[in-house]
Amino acid sequence: MTALRVEGTAAEPDMIAAEAAAAAFLKALGVPQDAEHLEATPRRMARAWAEMLTPRPFDLTTFPNEECYDELVLAREIPFRSVCEHHLLPFTGHACVGYLPGQRVLGLSKLARVVEHFACRPQTQERLTKQTADWLQEHLGARAVGVVIRAEHSCMTLRGAQATGSSTVTSTLLGHLRTDPRSRQEFLSLAGF
Repeated sequence: MTALRVEGTAAEPDMIAAEAAAAAFLKALGVPQDAEHLEATPRRMARAWAEMLTPRPFDLTTFPNEECYDELVLAREIPFRSVCEHHLLPFTGHACVGYLPGQRVLGLSKLARVVEHFACRPQTQERLTKQTADWLQEHLGARAVGVVIRAEHSCMTLRGAQATGSSTVTSTLLGHLRTDPRSRQEFLSLAGF
């Protein structure tokens, strides 16, 4: 077993400054904070945003591929949440992450941890998809990596177009999943697309 410790990339949040900024933001929007049920709202806002934007550390655990397994390993319906970098509104969805093993196989829960790691920051769905695939390719040494993400963006459903129920799908295919049409079709079929 080999493990690589993966830490968050953001600086430690300044919770005092975040709470003051939340209070100023609410005041600027005309939201009164003098009612008892609202007086702790700036603190709760600051804690909620800090939680959403701080990835949890994890160990990327891999094991020797002693069986020489050479078929797809795929985790579907990995739930995630992120924040649109353009409006700072949430987007949520599911990722499908798969790979063709090389010398090593990955602990399955780590596929979800890598998605979470990149989702915990202001993001675009396209970048989230590519960062997840590129990072796994680099750290796993897989023969191929595929990531498909389907998400609903509240910046599109709650405001602007107000396209409630719409979803966006992005994909990144690397290695054999990109170059071999049969492997690509197998991955997309198993992913549900």
